[in-house]
Parts: sequence; structure tokens; C-alpha cells
Amino acid sequence: MTKDLRRIRFNMILLIFIQLVLIAAVAVFYTWDLFGFRTYINYEILVLAVSGITVVDVIFVWISIARISHVRQKTDLRAAEIIGSDVQEAYNFGMIGLVVVDENNVVLWSNELFVQRQINILDSNILDWQPKLRELVDTEEEKTVKIEINNRNYEVKYLPDALLYIFKDITDAEHYYNDLQAQAPVIGVIMIDNYADVSINVEDNNDIVLNIRNAIFEYAKQFGMLIRRTKNDAYFALCNYESFSKMKADGFSLLDKVRVIGAANETPLTLSMGFAHNIQDIVRLNELATNAIDIAMSRGGDQVVVSRFGEDLAFYGGKTEAQEKRNKVKVRVLADTLVGLMKNSSNVLIMGHADMDMDALGACLGVKAMADSIEKPAVIIYDSKLTELKTRGALTTMFSKEEMAKITIAPHDTLSKLKANTLVVICDVHKPSMTMFPRLLEEANKVVVIDHHRREDEFVESPVFSYLEPSASSASELVTELIHYSSSNQKMIIPPNYATIMLSGIFLDSNYFRATTAGMRTFEASMILKEFGANNTQADDFLKDEYEEQVLVNKIMASSETPYYGVVISRSDPKDFVDRSTLAKVANKNMQIKGVNCSFVIGNTGEKETRISARSDGSVNVQLITEKLGGGGRFSQAAAAFNNTTIDEVRKKLVEVLDTYLAEASNKTGPKKE
Repeated sequence: MTKDLRRIRFNMILLIFIQLVLIAAVAVFYTWDLFGFRTYINYEILVLAVSGITVVDVIFVWISIARISHVRQKTDLRAAEIIGSDVQEAYNFGMIGLVVVDENNVVLWSNELFVQRQINILDSNILDWQPKLRELVDTEEEKTVKIEINNRNYEVKYLPDALLYIFKDITDAEHYYNDLQAQAPVIGVIMIDNYADVSINVEDNNDIVLNIRNAIFEYAKQFGMLIRRTKNDAYFALCNYESFSKMKADGFSLLDKVRVIGAANETPLTLSMGFAHNIQDIVRLNELATNAIDIAMSRGGDQVVVSRFGEDLAFYGGKTEAQEKRNKVKVRVLADTLVGLMKNSSNVLIMGHADMDMDALGACLGVKAMADSIEKPAVIIYDSKLTELKTRGALTTMFSKEEMAKITIAPHDTLSKLKANTLVVICDVHKPSMTMFPRLLEEANKVVVIDHHRREDEFVESPVFSYLEPSASSASELVTELIHYSSSNQKMIIPPNYATIMLSGIFLDSNYFRATTAGMRTFEASMILKEFGANNTQADDFLKDEYEEQVLVNKIMASSETPYYGVVISRSDPKDFVDRSTLAKVANKNMQIKGVNCSFVIGNTGEKETRISARSDGSVNVQLITEKLGGGGRFSQAAAAFNNTTIDEVRKKLVEVLDTYLAEASNKTGPKKE
């Protein structure tokens, strides 16, 4: 049809051109009376000539219309062959539009639905009219796209063999779906952090707690959320997804309100919330919400964890560092539980994280000391290739080959030691993928987790014992407390060489007691280790740098930049391979510079791996930043890894995340960009 229209247009232009030439020629001859032209022309002849031209034009138009009608009739016949003329009424009833195009995507025909809705696209290029339909043309896969035309929604499918586009009106379905989504149930659990640590009678006399409760109920009223108090510090919440979306858009401002109110208390009170949605099963929603609040509390509180069924957890808030809790009774109960699990096991396998550092090794040695004290066979999974250089040096310094053979086991030999009643203890890590030998966790029946990092979405499945304490400076500190406060304390002994490495682990993760998580319990743990014979001079020597490493540290620090006020980004030379511990050391040194709130150090740690080491003074949650990059860690110490990504590309990603989330991660008004 398009070719016919072009031919008709060409003939029309040619006819008009000929008529114009004739008129111009007559005008010239008549004006200058060339060849006595006026003697041959009179009024009657002019009228006759004009009438003749008019008749020719009418005939041309009639022929053109007839030709177009003939072509359209052929097109209708072709469309009828495609869809069947007897089902067109069914298509109209089902609000299905049909459009036939030519090879150039020019519309040849459309069914009555488009005529009824005054959508005139004949002779138009359908891809110019709706560019999104190009997705259907540019792929060989069968797919559909959604478009909007005149405030109505359509789902479109393309049949390339027939050059046919099928438009299905889904306006009503979309409306019902959106309404169903808006009214979908959302269940939440809200808890006041540190409630048990408030020393006065919170039930009757604490105005701060009463103000927090009022803020919770006012917030619930504001966003249409049903809320009921289930315990003194816990609330059950129910709302629809529309209300929940408004709370999310609001940034869960209730956290900030409670933080301001709770700051007046000697023990700052904050709020944690866990929400679950995207499934109609109320019982399952309640389980997901309960799990979400558990994760929020284990990550230090002052945050919201959202569990969308079938997807990864989402985290909001987390602007406050976890408060140190000096609950010795709780530690004693946990210690006795762990000892009981060991006694009821045939043997104990102990494992740290891959690229094991001094803290992971120290915690593993502490757990082995516990097992040795109750005469339970225990070994530490050790692979020199998955251990940091300084940690390997400490092991070879403190233990002979014979001693190493007794206390360690290679990962590939571990499964032979695994029995039905074996207890597996992982230290300084809770993500299975980051352990020294992940397969062991898949085979083990009983797993214990001891870690000081804020919990992430990935976690050991159904551990029999879990001790996550983000307020602790190190895993070695946690294990030291478990040994000291255990009811079996009289029998437990930490050998001096074990204690020295554990003290070195505390030095490392607390940055020599400068970290924000270093509190009284950190110093107490160090004193306990000294009582067991820890050599603090040797513990410090294990962490000292070689001359070459110190030069490299200074070189990386020289590359520092400040894209935001108080934020430092350092990068190593792309040609250099840098140990993870070196990146962490640079980050710690950057934090010793006055005015620096957080530090990010980027470097290549392998041929295909690039890492970020992040540190904070407590005013910025670097864990939130690194989680957006696929990493994790703790509030003031975190990291992220990238494969097949250059240092400059990692820096670009980091800056993009900082642009979006730095204000959210800061517990201040937000750093300003320089």
C-alpha cells in the first residue's frame, strides 16, 4: 500500500507541475502578445480551458480514490486471513487491538478498537509512534511490553511472520493489581533497643520511655498502622503496603525521633523495626518479621530490616554504633551453653574466615583452649594459602611443626573428621561463603557462630548456638569473655602462646584501643589475657610492618582525595598488589588525621580482585555504604570486594554510592560535598 501511495503522490505532483507550466506559458504569451497570441484567445476559450483542467483533476482524484480503496480491500482480506473475519467481534469484546504493518513498520491496517478509541495511526511508522515497541522488533525472543495510550494501559506482543502487533487492554487488570498491591498486608515488629539496660523503673517513672512510646503511637497513627504492645519493649504492627510505602518514602523518620528522645538517657535508647511483606500467608509473614527484627537487633539496633518474601533483605537506618552491654550474666549463660554443646559432641572443628587474620586465629585458639579444658578433641582448620602473611608468621613463631600438626588440620582432610555428632565452631565470620572451608557447613549438623560483625542477609542456616555482638571490638574479646565468665572457669586455661595471639587480635581489630567499639570490656579482656601470660610486646611485634610495606602505606596515603568534607578516598597504584591488611592499615592511619570522619582505601589484592577497606570514627555507618557495593562488616569497620573491576571503576562506584547514601549513613546532618 505504501508503494501505491507513493506512486499516486508522484503522479499528483507531476500533474500539478504540468498544469502550472501551462498556466505560466499562457500568462507569458498573453502578457507580451507573442506570435499574436491575443488574437487567438478570448474569454470563452479561457473558461473552456479551466473547465478542462478541472475535469482532469477530478478524474485523477477519482482514479486515486478507487486505487486506494482497492488496495485497502486487499489489505482487509489479508487481515481477515490472518485473524479470521468471524472472530473480529470477539477481539473487540475482549478489547484487543490488531495492527498490521509493512516491512518498514508503516501501519497498513488496524481493527475497529483503534477507530472506536480515536487512535488514528494509519500510514504512520508504528515505532515512531511508540518507540518502546522497538524492544519487540530488536529481539528474537517472544516477549511483551507495556505501554500507555490515552491514559489506558496495553500489553503488546509482536508476530514477526505476520507483521502483526497485538494490543491487549490491561487497564482494569492493572488497576486491580495495583489496588491489590496497595492493600497487601505488611506485618512488623518494633523493639526499643537497650531497654533492659535502663537502670530505673521504666514502667512507671521513666519519662523518656513514655515519650518514646508516645512517638511510636503517633507515628503509627500518622501512617495508618495498627500497633499493639506485646511486651514492655516490643510492639506488633500491621498495615497495608500503601501505608508501608509511605513510611519507606519518609525514610522511617521514627528512628530519628526516638534517637533524639533516647539520647537524653544515661544509656541511649534507640529503636529497631522489622517488616515483612510480598506474601499473603500471615503466619509466614509473622515469621519473616520476627526474623527481620532479630537481624536488626544483632546488627546493633537503631535500624529497620525489611524482608520482602523471595528477595534479599533491605536495611534502613543504622546510624548509631552498637552500645556496649556489660551483661555478665548473659555471657555466663552463653559460655555454659557453649561448654555444654562441646561436652555433648564427639569432637570440635574450629574455623575462621578466608584470609584469616590475627583476630580470627586468636578466637579459634580461644575456642580450642575451651575444648582442651574439658578434654574434648578439637582442631583448627588451617590453609596457609588462605591466611594473611602476618598471621602465618605468628603461627610459625609461636608453634613448632609438631604443635602445628596437633592443633590444625587441612581443609581437604576435614570431612574425614566430621561425624554425626561433631560440633563446628566458626569464629569472626557468619557468612558461609566467607569461611575457610564452606563445604564443611553444608555437611555439618551442629554449627556454632561467634562473631562481632553486624549481621548480614547471608547467615549460617539454623545454627545451634549464635553469639553475635556488634558492640565488641573483636572476636578474640568475645571468646576471652566466654572463657572468663564460664561456670567452668576454674578449670579453663589459656596457654600463654594462645593468649598472646588473642591479644594481638584485639590490638588489630580495636586499632590499639582507638576504635569506637573499644570499651571497658575490651580492656578487661586484655587484662584477662595478660593474667594468662600474654606477651603484649610480642603481640605488637606480630602486627608491625616490614619496611617495604610501610613505604607502600605512605605511597597509598599520598594519593588521598576528599570528595566530601570529612571523607577520604585513597587508591593504590594499579600496578601494585596489596595485602588486605595493608589496605586496612592505610584506612586506620587516615582515621588518625584530624577532621576525617570516614576513610575508604581501594587497591588490587590479586590479578582479578579489587577491594575496598573502610573505617569510620562512628559518625558514619560504613557498613551501610559497603553493603550497597556488595560488601559488609561493622558500623565503623567494613569492606567490599570486586572481580574483574579496575581501581578507577571501583572508585566511580564508591562515589556514586556516597552521592546517594552518605547522608543516610551519617548520624549527623550529613557531610557536605567539597
